[in-house]
Amino acid sequence: MTGVGTAVSATSYSQQEVLDAFGITDPRVRSVFLNSAIERRNLTLPAADTRGVRAPESQGDLLDKHKALALDMGGEALRACLKDAGADLSDLRHLCCVTSTGFLTPGLSALLIKDLGIDRHCGRADIVGMGCNAGLNALGVEAGWAAAHPGELAVVLCVEACSAAYAMDSTMRTAVVNSLFGDGAAAVALRAEPGGAARADGREGGPAVLKFASCVIPDAVDAMRYDWDRDLGRFSFFLDPQIPYVVGAHAETVVDRLLAGTGLRRSDIGHWLVHSGGKKVIDAVVVNLGLTRHDVRHTVGVLRDHGNVSSGSFLFSYERLLAEGVTRPGEYGVLMTMGPGSTIETALIRW
Repeated sequence: MTGVGTAVSATSYSQQEVLDAFGITDPRVRSVFLNSAIERRNLTLPAADTRGVRAPESQGDLLDKHKALALDMGGEALRACLKDAGADLSDLRHLCCVTSTGFLTPGLSALLIKDLGIDRHCGRADIVGMGCNAGLNALGVEAGWAAAHPGELAVVLCVEACSAAYAMDSTMRTAVVNSLFGDGAAAVALRAEPGGAARADGREGGPAVLKFASCVIPDAVDAMRYDWDRDLGRFSFFLDPQIPYVVGAHAETVVDRLLAGTGLRRSDIGHWLVHSGGKKVIDAVVVNLGLTRHDVRHTVGVLRDHGNVSSGSFLFSYERLLAEGVTRPGEYGVLMTMGPGSTIETALIRW
């Protein structure tokens, strides 16, 4: 259980507690929350006034919230990851930060380097706005960097302050989003030995990152989006109700592409770490890939305990897999994330 670290914001809420906090009584909205397969999520909600009312936050306040939560959770996840990898902040040579729940210039990587006292010569990259799939896009960036710099330590850090993308109105569009996402950060360390693939835990024994495959679905480019709501005067996230079926219909195509040329079949994959995108998304992937409920136990568990923590969700599952101690040398795993575009990202790893 090395080379990975996670963090969440301070306060956890059950779905019922979120409904109570905002005084939501609409039966349709309550049904969305209570049938989400989510038990608890970490959220940073606006404070209630003397009447118990939680007023909507301005976009400026939400950006401030994003920055504060990103630095707090990001720093905690990064330190936990490095400790797990047997490394220190001084060992870090490249940092790739991912976020889609707020905008920062300078980027989160620069702010963390200053905040944590990381060597100012540390290489960095920021991936902003790619959504829930972006953790694997960042893993590709850092795996390539690590392979080009053998022996040096790189880290992917996904930080999603989903409370900073929380809109309050009476629409079903908002209800679906508000019922799903939670605050979370996750980091994974990589290091490549000379002539070898990048390993996903920063030390010997961790899985090697072998290959990536992507699939963009242009016909569904607007099915998941984060755009400006002119009525509310702020950004708002949208999820098309058909997105689980769109993702499911293309999951087989991208996994087959990932395994092409490897001599592997889906039945050869011992470990599946799928993005906790929502109950229907998980079910669609399971059906279309012929997976078992055991294959997605960590995906389901992360959704239950944290909700959808966006780009870092698959790393929360990875952490749980390592905690089980069930992986063996020579076993293969597939990582899968989904997000706006609409996009499916995959990676093949081997212990």
